[in-house]
Parts: sequence; structure tokens; C-alpha cells
Amino acid sequence: MVDLRPILLINGLFLLILGVGMLFPALVDVAVDNSDWQVFAICAGFVMFVGGMLFLTNRGDAEELSIQQAFILTVSTWVIIPIFAALPFVYSELALSYTDAFFEAMSGLSTTGSTVITGLDGAPPGILLWRALLQWFGGVGIIIMAVIILPFLRVGGMQLFKIGAFNTAEKVLPRAAQLGMAISLLYVGLTIICAVALWAAGMSVFEAVCHAFTTIATGGYSTSDGSVGHFDSALIDYIIVLFMIIGSMPFILYLKMVQGHSLIFWRDSQVRWFLALLLVLISILSLWRWGNGEQAMTEILRYTIFNVVSILTGTGFATADYTTWGSLAVVFFFFIMFIGGCAGSTSCGIKIFRFQVLVSMVVANFRHLLRPSGIFIPRYNGMPIRDDVLGSVISYFFLFLMCFLILTFALSLTGLDFVTAISGAGSAISNVGPALGHIIGPTGTFQSLPDAAKWFLTVGMLMGRLELFAVLILFSPQFWRA
Repeated sequence: MVDLRPILLINGLFLLILGVGMLFPALVDVAVDNSDWQVFAICAGFVMFVGGMLFLTNRGDAEELSIQQAFILTVSTWVIIPIFAALPFVYSELALSYTDAFFEAMSGLSTTGSTVITGLDGAPPGILLWRALLQWFGGVGIIIMAVIILPFLRVGGMQLFKIGAFNTAEKVLPRAAQLGMAISLLYVGLTIICAVALWAAGMSVFEAVCHAFTTIATGGYSTSDGSVGHFDSALIDYIIVLFMIIGSMPFILYLKMVQGHSLIFWRDSQVRWFLALLLVLISILSLWRWGNGEQAMTEILRYTIFNVVSILTGTGFATADYTTWGSLAVVFFFFIMFIGGCAGSTSCGIKIFRFQVLVSMVVANFRHLLRPSGIFIPRYNGMPIRDDVLGSVISYFFLFLMCFLILTFALSLTGLDFVTAISGAGSAISNVGPALGHIIGPTGTFQSLPDAAKWFLTVGMLMGRLELFAVLILFSPQFWRA
């Protein structure tokens, strides 16, 4: 029988943090004399009470978590927190149904960015800040999980990053707790720098803070229905592009850079692949649009760079309706939403390193076909890739494809058209936010979808954010017998 006490203890601590977080929107609503402050205050008290009870009743001798407990903790945390984070959406003046509220909370915490809320320009500031805070909390949570927890659970090839976090020859900090604290401080520092830059570029202090939260988290929630396009500022666009890219880099490398490894980013093959891919994708789409004579090249570059970076990194901000750029652009954005950024970042999707592993394996097989007597070993960052990592990556690709197809089929059963179903499934499982089509495209919302579709999408967001394996393994009878 699995001992659930340490799991409940840690979840209680997270709920205490969540409850404290609710006090900030309450203070903002008090400052503007909005009655929603009472909702946030009551919800904060309730969440802290539940969290405190879980924490106090499950205290005991500290022990290392088993693999079973780590899997259960990882999934339970990302289910329990949205359950309580949804409460302010239900009882605020938005008066969302619990289905919509849970969808919004899961979308925020998973940094997906899909929304069911319209009229953001006139929404209470407390709600706008709460949405941004949820993405900010989710962003730092996913970094720490990707660097510390998932590599040791052997999830989808993430064991490659044991080297980056805990190998004695390459140790950044001696203990996981210190590593988590260092990443959190770095995350806060980058958020502050982003907020100051956006404020200096013309946003109000409140808008700058909210967008800094959601940019570093590569989440995509905005304070306006028009997203970043609402500000119509090239300077703001490029600042957000820079910080979306920063948020999509491995945060462990920032710590190494601070410690004096100035060329660490250039030496990391994942980062080089990511930046090269961005350059290639932006060049292809920009040249194609320029060939069609749509706009001046400066305007084409501005909107292409922003939206390609936004979708590739899974942020989901928009400055234009890219579905109106032609059929090539629609196909283009559909495929890049699956790619994602680097492992150990706030980004989402399949991740660059998995494509590197797959390409390295294919190249090694081709070389072996040409020279059957030769020995060709797939490599990542100059190091041989172990067979168990190769197996994990191949399994991840297979599971990703199967889950994507099943989710598309499930959404189709709710009555959605093919484009909405397939792009919605891709958006959810890749944690991107906007999809394609006139309903859930970059200028639409998920509000009009059936409740069943929203629950399916919520499950897709959870599975995508936790790298599939962490969720699916809980349905294995062998897991519970171990």
C-alpha cells in the first residue's frame, strides 16, 4: 500500500502557497474598489485552511519519496491545485460554470493559454492578475519538475537531464532543494526585468506585470481580448519575443552562466538547434509572405517573428490572425505547435531534444545501411545515447501520436468540426493555447465548445504538461502492485 501522507503533506504546502497567492488579486481589487476582493479573500481563507489541515495532519519523519509516490505526487499536484484555483472564477462577477472555471485554471497552470473568457478589456483587475499568477506559478513549477523530478522518473527520455542537474562532475548546486531555490530566484529576477522593460516600452504597470508573468511562463494569457496585438507596438512585440525565447531555454544553463560558464548556451546542442530552427522557420514564412506582396518587409518580419516564436514556444500570444495569411501559413502553424522549446524550460510540446535524439538515431541507422560492418552510435551533446533513453524517446513519440489521435476522435464525438477537433487536440496536448479555425483560432475562444469537449481538452492539457508517461502510468495495474 502506497503511503499517501508525504503526498498529502506536500499538496497541503502547495495549497497554502496558492491561498497566499489569492491575496494579491484581493488587494488589487480593494485598490480599485471592486467587490471581487471579498471572493478572493474568502477563497484564500478556505484554501489555506484546507492546505493547513493537510499539512498539519500529515507531518512526520521526513523520508525520501519512492518512485510510486513521486509519480502520484506529480499528477495529484497538477489536479488538486486547479480544483481550488478555479474557485475565484466561479464566485467572481464572471460567474463561470465550474467546468469553465476548471478549464481556465488548468489552462493557466499548465501554461497552455486557452481561454473561455471574453471581454478581458473590461474584466476586474483581480481576475486578470489571478490568471497571470496561475501561469507564473505553473511556469516555475514545470521548470523545477522538468529539472528535478521527471529525469528521475525516466519519463520520455528526460533521464538525459540527470547529467545537467545532479552528476557530480557537472553539479550546479549540491542538493535538489538548493537547485529549486536557485531556479525560483532566477525566475523571479527574469520576471522583474521583463516587467520593467514592458513598462518602459509603454504598458501600464499593471499590464507590464501581468504580461511579464505570462511571458516568462510562456503561457500567453493577456489582459485584452486582442492579446499583445492590442498594444500595436513593435517595441513591445520584440521585448516579448526576447523573453519568450528566454523562457524557452533550459533554466539550468542560466545558473551555469551565472557561475562563470559564459559560452554554455553556445555549447549546448539543444539550444543551437532551437535557435537555428527559429531562424529557418521565420525565414521561410517571411519570404513566402513577401513573395505574395502582402506588406512591407519590415512589417512582415515583425508579425512573422512574433507569431512564429509565440506558437513554437507554446506561449500563444497573438498580434495578428495568422490563419488569414494563406493555406501554407495554416499548415505551417499547425505543425510547429507540436515542436516546443527546450527541456528544462517553461516551454511545452514534444521538445527539441527528442527530435535531436530521433534524428541522431535515424542518421546512425542510415550510416549503418551504407557500411554494415561499421559501428555508429547515436549521440546527444557529443555523448553516446543509452539504449533506455532511445527507447523512452521512441515510446514518447508513439504515445504522443496515439493520445493526439484519441483526443481528436473524442472531440469529434462532441460535435466539433474536423479543423476545430484536430487543432484543438494539438493545442491542448502541446500546451499551446490558440488553435485553428474561426472558433478557437488566434482571434477566438473556447467558450462556445460543449462541456464534454472542455473536459477532454483539460485532460489533454494535463497529459501534455506532465509528459504523458507520468499520467498514463497511474492506469497501469502493475504500478499499484509494485
